Amino acid sequence: MTKEQILTAARQRGADQPYAGAVTPQEAFDLLQSGPDVKLVDVRTNAERDWVGRVAIGQAQHLAVQWATYPGGAPNPDFGAQLEQVADKDDVLLFLCRSGVRSRHSARVATELGYANAFDILEGFEGDRDGDGHRKTIGGWCTAGLPWVGA
Repeated sequence: MTKEQILTAARQRGADQPYAGAVTPQEAFDLLQSGPDVKLVDVRTNAERDWVGRVAIGQAQHLAVQWATYPGGAPNPDFGAQLEQVADKDDVLLFLCRSGVRSRHSARVATELGYANAFDILEGFEGDRDGDGHRKTIGGWCTAGLPWVGA
């Protein structure tokens, strides 16, 4: 699919959301291949990226802006200001977290801040827990076989 086809499908998928839409992990990866105006915003904590792993994409397209801080999980009071330091309002922003909850909140806040192309990456980096309580087996960037590096 082309960039425009993916974005159209994402907008339709997220039509009832307070942000631009939602993409699958594979669609996010495909969009990242389409040009430098597409950025992945990893909203997990620095600890999660360091200990669990991170997407393996070019540094210019991989933005790290914590939604919550570690330890404690307190909301990052500087989220908006930090996002404005690394992203342009016209960029296509793809928000990623562990399983897709913080990324939805981040996409909503980004939209409220004037980013018209803020998208949630469904399933997140690790996906949902399986029957044994483990992640990286059901859904997510890793399970989709997309490039990532471990801790």
